[in-house]
Amino acid sequence: MEDGYKHRGLRRKLVQSIRKKGINDESVLTALNTVPRHFFFDDAFLNHAYQDKAFPIAEEQTISQPYTVAFQTELLAVSKGNSILEIGTGSGYQASILCEMGARVYSIEYNQVLYRSAKKMLHSMGYHPVLKHGDGSKGWSLHAPYDGIIVTAGAPDVPQDLKDQLSLGGKLVIPVGNNMSQVMMRVSRLSEKEFKTEKFDYFAFVPLLGEGGWKN
Repeated sequence: MEDGYKHRGLRRKLVQSIRKKGINDESVLTALNTVPRHFFFDDAFLNHAYQDKAFPIAEEQTISQPYTVAFQTELLAVSKGNSILEIGTGSGYQASILCEMGARVYSIEYNQVLYRSAKKMLHSMGYHPVLKHGDGSKGWSLHAPYDGIIVTAGAPDVPQDLKDQLSLGGKLVIPVGNNMSQVMMRVSRLSEKEFKTEKFDYFAFVPLLGEGGWKN
């Protein structure tokens, strides 16, 4: 796909609006300004790509609002070379932002159709996170511990498995609440058994699926 002058101009305006909403991490803003979000949209919906809103994708899922992506990523405090686990690959947009920031990204997607689509798209863009189709609610112990874990779906609580897979000083960013609204939480690992929990703004995510998520 083409990333032309018009697309880049729309992206700059989007990033300016996100900055005005309080996102200050320059590495996050630079990544948002670099990744062509319209690549994740069907041609018929390209005019929606640089609006600051979530948008439906396949399999009754959504590509997250850019501000939400920026908010969660800023809470992670990502540094180049960090090992980051993403729960819910979805379209692959969040993973592309993390890759652009220089993180070593591991991402799990519950839905096989989305997993295949995201893998194809990310590789075509030159990003190569380690992807897996499976239940992300239990984490991915094979590559643990992680400097950061980001959950891109609403959870009923904070899965203990995810906390256990954090490195010392690592951060878990996860929306927790009911299936209509969740509060964004950051859980930081202070020691082997001690964690610090912070609460931020309210958001609305699709439900986390799997053993540690919402039961049908």
